[in-house]
Amino acid sequence: MLLAVPLACAAQAQGKLLLTGGVSSIDGAAGGGLSPWALTGSYATSGQIGATAYFTRLPVQDYSLSAYGASVAFGERVEMSLGKQDFSAGGTGAALGVPGLKLRQTILGAKVRLIGDAVLDADSWMPQIALGVEYKHLDAGGLAPTLDALGARRSGVDVYLSASKLFLAQSTLVNVTLRASRANQNGLLGFGGTASKSYSLLPEISVAYLLSKQWAVGVEYRMKPDKLNPSILGDALREDDWKDIFVAWAPNKHLSLTAAYVDLGRVVPGIQPRRQRGVYGSIQLAY
Repeated sequence: MLLAVPLACAAQAQGKLLLTGGVSSIDGAAGGGLSPWALTGSYATSGQIGATAYFTRLPVQDYSLSAYGASVAFGERVEMSLGKQDFSAGGTGAALGVPGLKLRQTILGAKVRLIGDAVLDADSWMPQIALGVEYKHLDAGGLAPTLDALGARRSGVDVYLSASKLFLAQSTLVNVTLRASRANQNGLLGFGGTASKSYSLLPEISVAYLLSKQWAVGVEYRMKPDKLNPSILGDALREDDWKDIFVAWAPNKHLSLTAAYVDLGRVVPGIQPRRQRGVYGSIQLAY
């Protein structure tokens, strides 16, 4: 368990505590694997600059995703991130007439802490609150004509507000993120569509329990906008929410490893009707 009495002094003398920078999400921002938190990445404190780099692999029954990138944190105030995603569509691409289909997405992110400090305010009800933005651009390859027919753009912007609260006595961190988005499957199927081109405001919830200063376990739930349901293909592109159960280990401030059991729901259920589940693995290096 973390100790409450020496917390403020230890945080100031030794920098941020292990795991209080979260890990790298699949979009590159610091937080959980699926959702950003209000925390800034790395272990940089006031007046310092920190950096992280990550690689994530998520194979599920019919698809696979590789995500990698880096972020820079300026003190505990601002975070800038760059993420890349490579998605293999497997048999779904062949069924759509594009065998060997691979989708590639680039994500530029920025996050600024508005108020609060998750560690130093742990003895109050004040959470750490941050505002973030993610610009996403999709290289759709041979799927581009299909996305055009569906009315889906190949670039878009997500805006989110995150609140992270550390309950020190319970060794628990809770994060709630509200995301304004029109990204289909996180942007891998474009943005908006004939069903709706407007933004949806969606909650994302993460709960992490600190088993020790080096180990954390938790769960995440992320709602999705479902902008391609219905489409010219009926409900064949219906989008389900994402969820996971994760464990993270940080032996020191320079390395963290995360594993998770992830359920992405049905992805393009008109072709692949079964749920897409798999084991997610991620490594993060921090300076």
